[in-house]
Amino acid sequence: MFWNNRTAFVTGATGFVGAHIARFLVECGARVVCLQRDAVKQNALELLNISSKVTIINGQLEDYLLMQRILNEYEIEAVFHLAAQAIVGAANRSPLSTFEANIRGTYNLLEACRLTPTVKRIVVASSDKAYGTHEQLPYEEDFPLLGLFPYDASKTCTDIIARSFAHTYDLPVSVTRFANIYGPADLNLSRIIPGTIISVLKDEAPIIRSDGTPKRDFAFVDDVAQSYLLLAERIEETKGEAFNFGSGDAVQMLDLVNSIIRLAGKEGKLKPNILLKTKIKNEIDIQYLSAEKAKARLSWQAEVSLEEGLKRTIDWYRENLERL
Repeated sequence: MFWNNRTAFVTGATGFVGAHIARFLVECGARVVCLQRDAVKQNALELLNISSKVTIINGQLEDYLLMQRILNEYEIEAVFHLAAQAIVGAANRSPLSTFEANIRGTYNLLEACRLTPTVKRIVVASSDKAYGTHEQLPYEEDFPLLGLFPYDASKTCTDIIARSFAHTYDLPVSVTRFANIYGPADLNLSRIIPGTIISVLKDEAPIIRSDGTPKRDFAFVDDVAQSYLLLAERIEETKGEAFNFGSGDAVQMLDLVNSIIRLAGKEGKLKPNILLKTKIKNEIDIQYLSAEKAKARLSWQAEVSLEEGLKRTIDWYRENLERL
């Protein structure tokens, strides 16, 4: 009942993770205000059938006066900041637009929150990419943030800026650092899980845009959305801190793609198309997170295994393939 009749503002709500957070908030009885930058033909809010249950405002994080107006006029209590240019390849091609959205957008929103008395809890999305490359694994929250490539660097900045506002101005903000997130309604088909699923369901050989050896940690989107709400609910004890969320295990990309082929019932019929013979330049080879802090402090742990999560995700894409 915590969220019943509370008003929350979700940036990035038309995107994959933001839409699931909006869904959870709506199901919990919250009034949800969403920021939409582009009125794209199809978005995750529509795919999850909740766009009619939220208030959608068109605009950009870079518009500081708009951020002030939204927070004040809608008397926002909770802010979930997920809006970002989140595609690594796009960030490498266009670092300026990535820095504008991810860095300037973050400090604009947090400054507006600082000056708005109704705002009582803020959760900002960082990323495991903010850590950059470390030889020691898994990554823990006290590791230095060493993001060097454009997307990674933008998340390092987002992370530090958010905690700076907490420590300097006592702003009630905490930070999430997630593993790779997957699940229903992800429209970024350049990501390996949705892209592979769509290819397999269409009986096309899935493409691996690497040599197949990189390893990543994956978290199912329902576990992710729940952790955002949990951090916001317990903001007094999480304020100014960052928390890792993930399974704690890394899976190799080739093994992941083969699992999707198997779970979709196409084993023996399709084989992955591996594009490269060598490592991808400007990408981290192996990453996974320790979620021990979240487990100890918040009693959080991933509930959905990769096998179960992939099954649910494949089922959703199979049922909604004609809508995509």
